Amino acid sequence: MVQITEVKDTQSREARTAAHTHIKGLGLDEKGVAKKIEGGFVGQNDAREACGIIVDLIKSKKMSGRAILLAGPPGTGKTALALAISQELGPKVPFCPIVGSELYSAEVKKTAALMENFRRAIGLRIKETKEVYEGEVIELTPEESENPLGGYGKTISHVIVGLKTAKGTKNLRLDPSIYESIQKERVTIGDVIYIEANTGSVKRVGRSDAYATEFDLEAEEYVPLPKGEVHKKKEIVQDVTLHDLDVANARPQGGQDVLSMMGQLLKPKKTEITDKLRSEVNKVVSKYIDQGVAELIPGVLFIDEVNMLDIEIFTYLNKALESLMAPIVVLASNRGLTTIRGTDDDIKAPHGCPPDLIDRLLIVRTLAYNQEEIKIIIGKRAGLEGLNVSNEALDKLSLHGINNSLRYALQLLSPAGILAKTANRQEITVDDIEECEILFLDSKRSIKVLEESSGYI
Repeated sequence: MVQITEVKDTQSREARTAAHTHIKGLGLDEKGVAKKIEGGFVGQNDAREACGIIVDLIKSKKMSGRAILLAGPPGTGKTALALAISQELGPKVPFCPIVGSELYSAEVKKTAALMENFRRAIGLRIKETKEVYEGEVIELTPEESENPLGGYGKTISHVIVGLKTAKGTKNLRLDPSIYESIQKERVTIGDVIYIEANTGSVKRVGRSDAYATEFDLEAEEYVPLPKGEVHKKKEIVQDVTLHDLDVANARPQGGQDVLSMMGQLLKPKKTEITDKLRSEVNKVVSKYIDQGVAELIPGVLFIDEVNMLDIEIFTYLNKALESLMAPIVVLASNRGLTTIRGTDDDIKAPHGCPPDLIDRLLIVRTLAYNQEEIKIIIGKRAGLEGLNVSNEALDKLSLHGINNSLRYALQLLSPAGILAKTANRQEITVDDIEECEILFLDSKRSIKVLEESSGYI
């Protein structure tokens, strides 16, 4: 018998759902007032409005070198608020999220790892007016000559490139090294390119729309014929971070000989960038800013679980915040009075941060959710995962959110959906939730089991 199987539609891809997929922004109106249910958030109106003011301060560049602390119980949306801030700022503003434990490494010093992340969160927008030749390629002819070293082979002495714009055409005689760049970009006749006059670098913009066909789906990106003259001045904007500049200057510019290539291969993967190199980069950046060539864009460094940092990192953080080139630092902590790592156990500090750092912080408080808010959050999460939940099951899950934790209630959704599907039901019922309770313990019941069974582990 011939086997016939249905081909699955590859157009509709299943979207992966992460912990904060539903967060789309802070959910504020034009006056900065929080809407009750908006942008993936439910409640936390005061915290969202406070973060909205912080976003306005960052956009107006009046927040550089300051720090914010998001403080509240676990599962109250601290990480979600930080992600919402990054979405409100847009893709052009650098956002660097890390966890406190990431700064501890056997390869790099703690303070160096912190400074590296600091530099990742500071953007630099470089505007350069470059002299370029731009147009559609109408001729591409490499001219060959006899090999000066003798033999039968020939070498390319130069390449003739014809460029056309709306105002005219121009033939260029280019160096053979530029021909290598043209080959790397896979330029053919009919492509729109631009060649930088100073460096000779070639950039393929796309295919001329004169070659566009009637096909619905094509691999090519068609662009219009450039306006103006072939030889012109063009403003090119490039966005980089200070860390990108550090890495570019730390990497040795080796030659093509065997020793240089071996040196690059044997070089350790993670090298430490010195303070001296950073200060040299800062000098050049400051010079560009003074000349009006570049613009500094302070981004956001988000450090979750800030209580994991020790006193040495906190001391360095205080110094780094006072730097002229410092990002906006957003810290998050779910601890109350707790010991700072690296200090005496007797001394307790608020949120695990030293008092001198606490004085620098704008503290935004997140509050525990009530049952109605938890019910709405679970309902929205179920909708995101494509699950139908009965009202009775929603009530049962919201009680778990109050008595145990919101995270435990949300984690029961997917297993309950599988149980409902196995039982050929379109809706998650109370029975599915109760079965999940038996299969998966919450933290309180798990602790109780450990207390009752001595020698369990």
